[in-house]
This record gives sequence, C-alpha cells and structure tokens, in this order.
Amino acid sequence: MKVQVENLEKNMAKITVEVPAEETDKALNAAYLKERSKISVPGFRKGKVPRQMIEKMYGAAVFYEEAANILIQDNYMKAMDESGLDIVSRPTIDVEQIEAGKEFIFTIEVAVRPEVKLGKYKGVTVTKVDIEVTDEEIDNALETERQKNSRMITITDRPAAEGDTAMIDYEGFCDGVAFDGGKAENHGLVLGSHSFIDTFEDQIIGHVAGDEFDVNVTFPEQYHSDDLAGKPAVFKVKVNEIKAKELPELNDEFAQDVSEFDTLAEYKEDVKARLAKEKEAEAKRTKEDEAIAKIIEKSEMDIPEAMLETQCENMINDFAQRIAQSGLSMDQYMQFSGLTIDKLKEQVRPEAETRIKSSLVLEQIAKEENIEITDEEIDAEVARMAAQYGMEADKLKEYMGEAEKTSMKRDLAVMKAVDLIMENVKERAKAKSKKEKDEAEEATEE
Repeated sequence: MKVQVENLEKNMAKITVEVPAEETDKALNAAYLKERSKISVPGFRKGKVPRQMIEKMYGAAVFYEEAANILIQDNYMKAMDESGLDIVSRPTIDVEQIEAGKEFIFTIEVAVRPEVKLGKYKGVTVTKVDIEVTDEEIDNALETERQKNSRMITITDRPAAEGDTAMIDYEGFCDGVAFDGGKAENHGLVLGSHSFIDTFEDQIIGHVAGDEFDVNVTFPEQYHSDDLAGKPAVFKVKVNEIKAKELPELNDEFAQDVSEFDTLAEYKEDVKARLAKEKEAEAKRTKEDEAIAKIIEKSEMDIPEAMLETQCENMINDFAQRIAQSGLSMDQYMQFSGLTIDKLKEQVRPEAETRIKSSLVLEQIAKEENIEITDEEIDAEVARMAAQYGMEADKLKEYMGEAEKTSMKRDLAVMKAVDLIMENVKERAKAKSKKEKDEAEEATEE
C-alpha cells in the first residue's frame, strides 16, 4: 500500500491511497463469493453462477461497490496512521480507480488540527464574582423544598384560582365540527401555566366543581395544524374537581422531615453552606469561561469547516442520546419542535465553534508550557472514573485502548492548562459604566 499526503487550503488534507492489484483481485473475488447467492441466472442454481457469466451479463462493475467497501475497510485505518496527520473531522472518501488487474486507488479528504498562535494567557483580567449568599436566596431554596414536599388537596369551599389544578373534560369545535385532538377526559390543567392556547385557562378561573360551560378561544396564526391556524373555536368544558397545593409550614418539624437536622435554624445554616459551595463553583466556571474567551479573542487560528461540521454533528448526536433516555426519538423531537437537522446545526454552531477554539487554545497552552501527564495521574483518573461507574480500576483499565489513554492525557493536560491560567488571573470589580469597562479593557491590554 502506498500513501501520499497533499496539504490543501484552510487546514484540509487529501490522502491518496494506492492498494496493489493483487489485493484488488482478491477483493473482487470476495465480493463475488458474498453476492453470488443473490443473483439468479437461468440454467444455474443460486450461488453456483460462475463469476465470468455474471460479469458478462451485468457488466464488469457489478462487484465493484462491494469490493471497494472491502478494500477501504481493510486499508483505511492503516492509511490514516501512516499519513501522520492529526485529523479532526469525519473523512470524505472517493474511489478514484477500481478494475481487475489494476491498483485500487481511493482518496480521503479530512480536516487537520489547525495551528494556534496564542495571545496573552498569563495575567488575564477577569470580573470578580460575588459569592455571598443572600437571605433571599436562602428563602428561595427553602420555598423550593416546600414545593417539593407539598401535597395536592381537593378544594370545595371556593372557585378555581390561578395556580390551582383543574381536572376537566373538554371537547373542541371549529365551525361547529369537532376536530381531531380536541377532546380529553379528566385532564389535569394547571391554571396560569399557559399550556393551553389563548385565554383558555383564564376562562376556567372562577368556576367551581360541577360547572359546565363554553370556552371561546382563537388558535394562533402559526399553528401546527393548518386547518385550525388563526380560527376561532369553542370548547365544551366540564370542571370535575379543583385541586391545590398544600405547603408544609417552615418549622422544626419540616426541617426534621426533609433533612438530618433537628431545628429549622440548623437546616437553614446547612442550606446556606450548600448555596455558598454552589456559588463558589459557579463563580469559578464563570471566571474560567471569561478568561478563556479573552485568550481566544487575542489568539489566531483558522478553523476548517469540516471540523466545525463534525463538532455540530457530535453535539446533535449527544443531544439525541439524552432525549432518548426520556423516551423521545429524534424524529419525534423534530416533529414537535418544527426544526430540521440543518436548523439544529445552525443553532448549535456558535457553541460548537466556542468549544473547538477553547480546546485548541488550551491544548496549545499545555504544549507551550510543556505540561506532561504522568502514569500516576492516569491511574488516579482511572480510579476516579471506576468509582463513578461502580467498577474495579484494573478492569476499566483493561478496557481502555491507546486511543482512550491518549484522549485522557489530553483532557488532563487541558485541565492543568486551565489551572495555570486561573493561578495567574487578575480580578477586577464589575464595571458600572461603559467608560469604566473601556478603561478596564485598556488596562488589560497593557
């Protein structure tokens, strides 16, 4: 096998792979053996038709596609390794030549990791983040816990009000005709949630259990059903039951129910400590993001389109896996949201570009600072991951190949690069005016 690398514009490369003719002939024969059982020729049993007969009837190219697949699969990874390129995109593969008795030639076009010219990365100025926990934040956290521990009670002594849940039967009519999807029984509707169209929920407020009445609404102009878009409709509604949340009192008994503490005062102190820890972690992330964004702004790199496209696809695939865990397929999500894959790519593109630039900048800092990851550090990370997955560290390490270890080393080096940046940052108070902000930026430049 011969491998030739051609550097193209904008950090793209073309790898030309030439496979010996004898390998081509072997692959063509393997393709014939695999495909012959699918081909029928009068006078021959299936699977017994000679290759020459099939090629005469259907043309010499009849087995080319399968043979090409075999040859590419056998030679692709070896060619990529031999190229020595640091590849950062999915490949585009084209077959240039396939014919019996001749070399098989195919090309692989890929994006390669772009060079990064770093700007200033030590002594970057970031905005100081206030991490003091306020009484209001503590109260909000306690209220959230109260909501989690609430119970639903049936209301009989007053009409439905905003925030209540009305258990209703309804059926919708447009121009006097019932429409699909417009009927339900004993549906729980939270009044004020705006989950139903127009003023539907507002017209239930004030009614009591047992009331039957009409609700008049107008469908929005942009509605998923063209037959209903922009049209008035009447819903026949019956209120079966009205429910409301009953919240527990904030007292020592509440603290004992939701925590390990005996008194509300102790529980509040614990909530405050937890919020402080969360705010500290959030402040750390915020300052890191700001510092890295400023380094990116002062650095130079040319991101190949194929690299950006690959990152967008990876992010969409990750999203698809997350929603699949909740039982929703990507096709269903597209249908509900009205998005297409292309529109979704447009949405994630800015974040994809930020992720790429952040990785490239941090990897370059690690390189220039000669940050090395020891075997002991790898072992410690493996042990941490094993504990997270409930596995034995030695077992997890057995499953890891060289590619996984290389990726882990790169990730750990990036983390060390972030630590180096943050050890050298300068903090300033948040600017109150544009003038102060401009002056702070000028000081940063210096």
